[in-house]
Parts: sequence; structure tokens; C-alpha cells
Amino acid sequence: MRRVLVITYYWPPTGGSGVQRWLKFAKYLPSQGWQPVIYTPSNPEQLAVDESLLADIPDEVEVLKRPIREPYAIYHKLMGRGSAKGSGVNPINSQKKSWKQRLMLWIRSNLFVPDPRAGWVRPSVKFLCSYLEEHPVDVIVTTGPPQSVHLIGRGLHRRLGVPWVADFRDPWTKMFFFENLPLLPWVRRRHFRLEKSVLDEATAVISVTPRVQADFASRTSTPVHLITNGYDESDFAADLPERTDGKFRVVHTGLFASDGNPLELWNALAGLCSESSDFAQRLEIRLAGKVDPEIVDSIVETGLGAQLKLLGYLPHPESVAELRQADIILLPLRHGPEYSKVYPGKIFECMAAGPSILGIGPTDSAAAELLRATGTGIMFDWDADPSAFIRDAAAMPSAAGKGQACITRPEQRQRVAAASDYSRSALTARLAALLSELS
Repeated sequence: MRRVLVITYYWPPTGGSGVQRWLKFAKYLPSQGWQPVIYTPSNPEQLAVDESLLADIPDEVEVLKRPIREPYAIYHKLMGRGSAKGSGVNPINSQKKSWKQRLMLWIRSNLFVPDPRAGWVRPSVKFLCSYLEEHPVDVIVTTGPPQSVHLIGRGLHRRLGVPWVADFRDPWTKMFFFENLPLLPWVRRRHFRLEKSVLDEATAVISVTPRVQADFASRTSTPVHLITNGYDESDFAADLPERTDGKFRVVHTGLFASDGNPLELWNALAGLCSESSDFAQRLEIRLAGKVDPEIVDSIVETGLGAQLKLLGYLPHPESVAELRQADIILLPLRHGPEYSKVYPGKIFECMAAGPSILGIGPTDSAAAELLRATGTGIMFDWDADPSAFIRDAAAMPSAAGKGQACITRPEQRQRVAAASDYSRSALTARLAALLSELS
């Protein structure tokens, strides 16, 4: 069996589909003739860890852990949060910042390049060079963000000459929050130089969306391959109990950041509640995962506080069950022109779940195109009124709360079938073919 070294910051991952990417690849790669060797920090700063996902790791996977030194403990101390991890959904994009937050963001942006994990690069290259002398691999893969992991792969490739694949789950300098960083001019130039060196020196580059693939391909002669994120069909195999609560569920799972706050949706739901007391009694807005306070405030201010259910962080199987038992799955994008190029990592699980997806964001975005192409949902612009869409969904038989039975509706079966090209097993087969070609 051939061996691939995967350098990743997230292991075990949080519940998000994007960072689950390599856990799922690791799950299916042994059946394709590849043994994954995972290199990861032993003490990472993460929003949450989903231990339930560890059951997916096959015995063939070898895991190497080394400590990482990060500045977050100092940050939390200065911000008065002690050693608590994962405060806030997105401190870079948060629309309300104190002077302490602005100062910390300036320090983070200009003293830690390309990111606060940069101090892990040099000791990792040293350790892995020694490890690989005794335990060689056929291919090295780095998966970012954080983008500093690509610098580890670059260092190993320079020293050892092993084929190296840079897997970009998100863009680097074209990522939506990059323009929000208060970067000094020379620091900004350094980011572009580092990104260029990774693109040019890698043996191959992987992107997760067609638009980012095209952007990378326009800036390097290195082959840029498209392997999207996806969903694990085994996560959707379990039968669910029939819902009998009679509720109309609007469900969102994962991180819900303030720069993706769908204000018109809350207004539309509030308007429908005013029109119909029955709808007001049936409506449940179910938010699972980390939610910015601005989101909660907007819902309450619109008069929907009684309909709001904050579920907190859920283990992945429970998160999937929430999607499958929804009447509408909410998929808000985030503001910023660069974000329109990427797919939200969870979009594929939303597609596979079956209920129709209500997207909020640019109608010409990559996500909107994917929803249209697969017939799994509709993207509404930020200022558009989705009331008619909601009325149609509320009139469906599932509006009375049929739960798992709703999956048998023809249109939902068609949506699930349309998502099949994005199953983790099919995507892993494509990855394995690329690794074999390079090795």
C-alpha cells in the first residue's frame, strides 16, 4: 500500500464539512490502495471537537501529533476570556469591534504571517524531515487554511523532492476576509509572494470550486485540479424517527456569522407570522452550531424570539438529522465579492439531505449556480423577499411534520440523486487517481 503524508491543522476536525474533508478522504483512501499518515498539532485552537467523527478513522491511518505554540492564550487573557477557546464565529469579520479587538487584529495580521500558526512551520519541517528518512511516503499533501501548513509542504518538497500537493479548501489572498485585515503594505506584498511560491513550487494544486480553480490556473503553470467537498453517504443511511411535532422547521447548521445575517428572511418570516397565527405557532427557526450574537439579536428584534431554538453545537450525526428533518434548509452566504467564488463546505450535505435549500446571497455566485444545476434549491439576493418560496414550502405535506416520510416525496428523491456526484467515496476515487499519477 502506498503512503501519503497529509499535513492538516484540524484532527480530529470540527463538525464543518470543509475541515471534515481529509477525515473523509482518510476514511476511503485505504480502499483505493493508499495509507494516510496524518500530521497535526496536539494542542490546536479549535471552536469545537466532534469526537463522534473519530469512528470514521480506519485502522490503517497513522496519526502524528506535535505541539504547536499559538498566540491565542495571550489574546484570550487580554480580552478577559481566560483560556476559553473559540469565542465568536469570525473575529476578523465581526461588524462590532472594541479597541482591544482592533488592536489584537492588527497584531495578528502584521506580526503573524501568513497566520497565527506560522510558528509551527520550522519545527514541523525539522521533525518531518527526520521522520520521512525512516518512514518514506510517496506523496505529501498540505491542506489549508491555515495557509501556513502549505509552507511546511514547501519546505519538505525543497529538501526531499517528494511530490507535493497543495490542497486549498479556501483561497488565500482572494479569500473574502483578506481585505478586512489591517495589513501593512509590505505584509500584504509578503502574502502575495508566499502564495505565489506555493502555487509555483507545488507539484499539483487542488481547488474545491471551479472559479477558484480558474483563478489559480491563471496565476501559475502548476496543474490545478478540481476536487470539491462533498457528503458521506453513510451519514445519511440511518432511519430517522417520524416527526409528529407539527412544526415547520427552518434549519441552519454550522457557523452562522454576522456578515451572513439574512435580514430580509427574518422580515419575511415575521410577516408570515403576522398574516397567520397558525404559521406563527408552527414555525421553528432551529440554529445548530456557533451563532454570532448579532444573528440572535436580529431574530429577536424582528419579533421571532418565541420561534427561535438555539441548539448549540451538535455531534455530526445529530447535525445531519436536523438537516434531514427540516422543511427548509437555510444556506446564507457571506458578504464580500470574493466569497461568491467559493462553495460553503456544508452545501453538499444540505443537498444530500433532501429538503429544499433556501440560499441567501449573490444570485450569480458559485453556490447559486450549483443549486440551479442540481435543482436542490434557490438562491435569493440579499434584499429579495423569499415569502413566496416559504409559503410554497409550508403548503407541502411535510409542513404538518412528517419527518423521515418527507424524504420519500419525488422532488426530494430527485434532489438526493442530483447530489450523488459529490459523495465522499466518489471524490476520494478522483483523489486517489491524482495521487497515483503523481507518484
